[in-house]
Amino acid sequence: MKVLEYYSLKKINTFGIDVQARYFVEVDSCPSIQNILSDKLFLNKKDHFLVLGGGSNILFTKNYDGLIIKNNIKGIELLNHDPDHYYLKVGAGERWHDFVMYCVERNYAGVENLSLIPGSVGAAPIQNIGAYGVEQKSVFHELSAIDINDNKTITLTNQQCRFGYRDSIFKKEVKGKYIITHVTFKLFKKPIFNTTYGAIDQELNRMGIKELSIAAISKAVCNIRSSKLPDPNQLGNAGSFFKNPVVSNDQYDSIKKSFPNISAYKDVAGMKLAAGWLIEQCGWKGKRIGNTGSHKDQALVLVNYGNASGEEVYALSEEILQSVKEKFGVQLEREVVIL
Repeated sequence: MKVLEYYSLKKINTFGIDVQARYFVEVDSCPSIQNILSDKLFLNKKDHFLVLGGGSNILFTKNYDGLIIKNNIKGIELLNHDPDHYYLKVGAGERWHDFVMYCVERNYAGVENLSLIPGSVGAAPIQNIGAYGVEQKSVFHELSAIDINDNKTITLTNQQCRFGYRDSIFKKEVKGKYIITHVTFKLFKKPIFNTTYGAIDQELNRMGIKELSIAAISKAVCNIRSSKLPDPNQLGNAGSFFKNPVVSNDQYDSIKKSFPNISAYKDVAGMKLAAGWLIEQCGWKGKRIGNTGSHKDQALVLVNYGNASGEEVYALSEEILQSVKEKFGVQLEREVVIL
């Protein structure tokens, strides 16, 4: 395990922002994490460190003057199964989409709607990732993590993680207190197909699918995402930059009077508005400002055209926030972590 200094993060953040970490180390096991946590360097930087997975949900606006720990713990293990479920323990450093494909190939159901989401398995519970009507909390069983204060391993259950919309306890009360090492998922033996959200049904029809399967749904989701979202390897981005805002039914009715074509979905707290639609109505879709802009096929995605700084992307997001607030009276919230 070697600690590097002034390490370029350009290739390990999907925005492709050219910044440096003061210190950088890669870990591939629990002991290697525990070693770095007991190292003098970490103890000196205990209040200024970051665990990085796939770098797909982060925007660096400056150099990171601390320690970045790159989590590369791999492995997928079938722990157990019962009449209804398979229990898979997955290393936090596994690519999320690789894990999804592993499940699809074996007909382990529950994550097919989450195909092609960038990032690592370890980041999935932190963000409670979701797409096309499914969130990872629906298949999450428990996770293992190392407490940075006593360097011991703990286990947290689904309930203890207190998952919400793109939210969890890791973004609040215990932020920066644990390093996730493994996540155990509870996959279904009998699929529960979810095809009504977005354009999945339409894409399945276009594909000529006669008999529904998790493989077909996964392929349909991949097709839809590929058609709308730019490949970070070709055009720097972090996927959806903003959360879909949830408003009360009364506020929704008020907005709908002025904008009858508003795109929205029912939510337990009211109505969830499509942030991409709101941004598009404000004229941002496909608009470029300097080295950054809103993607031509999906207004919700902010992109780096090659030489953008994090400050540029952040400034654009500020303008978008203000314009949506002025036009609709709705406050958008960033989904991407800003550093």
